[in-house]
Parts: sequence; structure tokens; C-alpha cells
Amino acid sequence: MTKAKSKASKSDENVDFDTRMERLETIVGELEGGGLALEPAIERYQEGIELLKQCHGVLSGFKKQVEELTKDAEEALRPFESDPDLDELDA
Repeated sequence: MTKAKSKASKSDENVDFDTRMERLETIVGELEGGGLALEPAIERYQEGIELLKQCHGVLSGFKKQVEELTKDAEEALRPFESDPDLDELDA
């Protein structure tokens, strides 16, 4: 197992989204800077890809939560049939 892989897998569950994004931004900066030798650059790249996958997974979960909450809110806000104010809304 590579160093980058072991770093990412050890802390997957204990690291929040913002921390992952900060680390990913740091990695991108290091890679764009061009000062890394090939092997460390590959390790950073692998770590970055893993972080990117994790961030996508977190965002996907949040998206699902928002969709469920929106559906629940729409159902909760739907007027019931015997609501006396319903006729006033249609007028």
C-alpha cells in the first residue's frame, strides 16, 4: 500500500468535507508548482484522486438528503382538502 493510500484510508471517516477540500487544494497547488520529484508527485496525485472520490461521495450523500428534505417539505406544505382557506387560495 502506498503512503498516499494509507494516509487517506486511515482518516477517511474522521475527516470532514472542508478538511478534505483544503487538503485537495494544497495538493493541487503542490502539483501545479512543479517543484516535486516524480515519485512524490505521483503519490500526491493518487492522494488527490482518493480525496476527490471521497468528496464526490460526501456531496452525493448531501444531495440525496436535500432532495429528501425538499420532498418532505413540499408534502408538509400541501394544503389538506378540507382546509377552509383552500377556496380562498383558488380565488
